[in-house]
Order: sequence, then structure tokens, then C-alpha cells
Amino acid sequence: MIIRSGRTLLKVALIFSMKKYINLALFVSSLCFITLSLQKCKDLKIEKSNEPIWSDEFNYTGAPDSTKWSYDLGDGCPKVCGWGNNELEYYTDRLKNVRVENGHLIIEAHKEDFEKKPFTSSRLVSRNNGDWKYGRIEVRAKLPKGRGTWPAIWMLPTDWEYGGWPASGEIDIMEHVGYSPDSIYGTVHTEAYNHLKGTHIGDQRYIPDSEDAFHIYAIEWTNEKIDFFIDQEKYFTFKNEKATFKEYPFDKSFYLILNIAVGGSWGGKYGVDDSIFPVKMEVDYVRVYDKEHMGSQALISQN
Repeated sequence: MIIRSGRTLLKVALIFSMKKYINLALFVSSLCFITLSLQKCKDLKIEKSNEPIWSDEFNYTGAPDSTKWSYDLGDGCPKVCGWGNNELEYYTDRLKNVRVENGHLIIEAHKEDFEKKPFTSSRLVSRNNGDWKYGRIEVRAKLPKGRGTWPAIWMLPTDWEYGGWPASGEIDIMEHVGYSPDSIYGTVHTEAYNHLKGTHIGDQRYIPDSEDAFHIYAIEWTNEKIDFFIDQEKYFTFKNEKATFKEYPFDKSFYLILNIAVGGSWGGKYGVDDSIFPVKMEVDYVRVYDKEHMGSQALISQN
């Protein structure tokens, strides 16, 4: 009986010592994580998981970074005059129309006669500099105001492997038309679902200060679905029906486009107010995360 009690006491002492050791280890690990000391955390294999795989913070001045961006120039002619939407602008790469200043990308549309068009603007693309298949793509932006404007944050396929538009797909992360200033739209276009057939799929949200304040417009994209977000709110999901590419061509690489169109079949539905120009879209940052680090980024990006 005495021997058993001694063994019991020994076990209790061992358990107490182990608990003290475990608690101490947990405390050290927590302290390491909180202080973000990379040197001390290295042995514990704590990795920082909120770093984008591609980004532009626009913390410089002048033309957009040429290692990340290029341009679609002109009026779309001769292949798709008016860029397929009867748009009125001529896209340029002039600093007047696109530049980085005060920590923001500026895309600015002007009322001016240029190359036989009545307006100028810019259309920035990440094609062949930033092309992704799946992940979280987010852009923090403030939109232009005025009837006739049509700013967009959207994506097109890099290689058009399923054929021309709309077979290879289009992802409209954010669209806004000036005649409806408090509405934001997220939409997809495919062979089966597109606006030419009247079958396009999307949703919209009421954002009354989209022209006066910055908001985060984002998608989280996998082979299963595409989720659309404004700030922290998921408001639309487009699911893969697992049928054919005609329903879900989004298993290929896409690139990002930032632009302000003027007029057009949607933006110019109620005409263009010439008195509003110049107008600009301001972009605070663009960030792309791989699919392994999606989900938590919506909250991280608010901070």
C-alpha cells in the first residue's frame, strides 16, 4: 500500500512536471508568434501565411510598374471597334490618363478629341506579367462619379484555350455604371451564360458611398466555385456544375484588367454627361493570394 502510494505520488510529480514543460513550451511558442521574431520562430517552423504571391501597393510615383502592367491601347479597331460595347473612349498610356501618385494608381478619363474619339482613358492589364489560375484577387478602389462612366475591375483568359469570347470566360470582379451610382455588380460570362443570350449570372450590392470611399472588391476562385466579396461580405457564388467548359471555363489562367470606359451599351444607356470630366478611379492596392491562403485574407485586408 505504501509502495503503491509512492508510485502514485511519483506519477503525480511526473505529470505536474510535464504540464509545466508543456505550458512553458506553449508560452514560448505564443510569445514567438506574437512578437513575430523570425529568428526565434524559425526553429518552430511558424510561417507567415498572409503574404500575397503578387501585388502592387503603388508606393512609388510616375508610370505604373512595367514589370507588372501593360496596356490595351486604342479604340479596339479593327478587330472589335468600341471594344465590343460601342464605347466612346480611346485608351492611352499617357500620364494624363494613367499614373501613380500619393500612394494610389490613378486612371483618369478626359473629354477631349483624340484619334477621332471624343474621350480618352486608360486600360491597364497584368497580361503576361500577372496571370493566375485560382486564388484570391482583391483590389481596394474608389470609383468615378457621373453619368456615362463605366469603371471595371475584371479578368480575361490569358490564352483563350476554349475559343473567343465568351467561350473562354470572363470574370467581372466589379462593375459600376455612373447612372446607377449606388450599385456594384459582380458577374461571370461563359459560352452557356452571357449577356448576349441574356443568360449571364451575377449579383449586385447597394454601396451608396462607392464613389466617395475606398472599398475592397475581391473574388476567391477555385475549381469548384468563384465567390464574390465586397469588403468582408460574400454576396455571390458561381458554382462549377461539373458539366463542360461551356458552363465553367475557369480552369485556365486569367489576367487582371483595370479601366474606365466611357459610354457604351451599358455605361452610356442614358447618355454621357460631358460636364463631369475629368473623372478618375483611384486604386489603393492590388493583391493576389494563392488558394492555400484564401478565406482569412478578407479580415487581414481590413487592417
